[in-house]
Amino acid sequence: MNLEAMMNDYTKRQEEVCLRNDMISPRLFEEYGVNLGLRDEKGNGVLTGLTKISKIISFKIEDGQKVECDGELWYRGYRVEDLIKNLADKELGFEKIAYLLLMGEMPEQNEYDEFKQMMGEYRQLPSNFTRDVIMKKPGADIMNTMTRSILTLASYDDEPMKTSIANSLRQCIQLISQFPALAVYGYNAYNYYVNQSSMIIHNPDPKLSTAENLLLMLRPDRQYTQVEAKVLDTALLLHMEHGGGNNSTFTTRVVTSTGSDTYSTIAAAMSSLKGPKHGGANIKVMEMVADIREHVKDYADREELAAYLSKILDGEAFDGKKLIYGMGHAVYTLSDPREKVFKHYVERLAEAKGRQKDMMLYQGIEDLAPVLIGERRRTNKGVSPNVDFYSGFVYDMLGIPKELYTAMFAVARIVGWSAHRIEELICTDKIIRPAYKSVMETRELERN
Repeated sequence: MNLEAMMNDYTKRQEEVCLRNDMISPRLFEEYGVNLGLRDEKGNGVLTGLTKISKIISFKIEDGQKVECDGELWYRGYRVEDLIKNLADKELGFEKIAYLLLMGEMPEQNEYDEFKQMMGEYRQLPSNFTRDVIMKKPGADIMNTMTRSILTLASYDDEPMKTSIANSLRQCIQLISQFPALAVYGYNAYNYYVNQSSMIIHNPDPKLSTAENLLLMLRPDRQYTQVEAKVLDTALLLHMEHGGGNNSTFTTRVVTSTGSDTYSTIAAAMSSLKGPKHGGANIKVMEMVADIREHVKDYADREELAAYLSKILDGEAFDGKKLIYGMGHAVYTLSDPREKVFKHYVERLAEAKGRQKDMMLYQGIEDLAPVLIGERRRTNKGVSPNVDFYSGFVYDMLGIPKELYTAMFAVARIVGWSAHRIEELICTDKIIRPAYKSVMETRELERN
């Protein structure tokens, strides 16, 4: 038996030992008032900090009562839908809103021009970095590939450990600029070495936006339409930031509080985001929709679609988890404001791509799922589609491979992570150190 087989056999046997000794009774969590997942008995997040970067509203108080409402998402005092509506029809706003989140105010034109110039200069990776780092050991997990690249970039920085605001801001702007290349090149290397496909590496264009560079670097012919760039830009804008309480942003603040450097902090956030409970929701939606396509012949037949969705909810179809993915959110109830804004752009892209039939299917799921879920839950609590219900569909229409879906999330969310890192550095020098109650049983060693 080789070493790997021996280790697999050993750990499988020891798994039972771990389960026996590490299991803690749910009764004890209740007895000591421990909020599992940092959420109270009503599912609300436990307050662990303050922020001026963003705000999420999912309910309002009327006559002393908590009342569900349409969700709201605010960036630095502005509603996100207003920020997007304020952009010209052909204007791509990722860089402008990135400035807003990082600096706390909208830029003047000269400030905006300087910021875009800085991002353009930083888009290019260091000399031979793609060959020496990204192509050395490619894999299907692009998030892991990117994380390795982020940590390696510290070796190319003259002041990697300096945590001053100016230096940290410089590092954050650099990483925001380089994330598209890290993602696309990571996929290209995997596609060539593992999938045995062709590999074409395009240099980023410093004059183009984040969305445009993503499409340019990913496509062999470097071509894209204005509609494609606009819809991808909007998707990135809506994923940039979502409060300090989401797991990867909280990770950013926890690691920052230790005095760690920017590269290690962003790598930790990446490791959090790649978890399927956090960043992989759109992949599950796409897998579910593919399954529905196989079993529902007529997308316009609501009875046929409802019957199959009922099977999914009853655990008789798809993955047996009794979930319609993309429906519901940990915070929002009546509606996810990001989905409401995004849907308009999804419809535009579907029309441009001739995917109206698929759009009909998504619309049918969106209409039927809340009713079917409500019938089974026997509750009046609202269920609505979240932003990831449509994001995978958009990436598919743009020809973005599934391996890059979570990486696209990271390309956007690093802006929010960076803003929270800067805020944490400015506001406190205390390490975040939560308490854990020990429920260990004491023992006496037997004497020989």
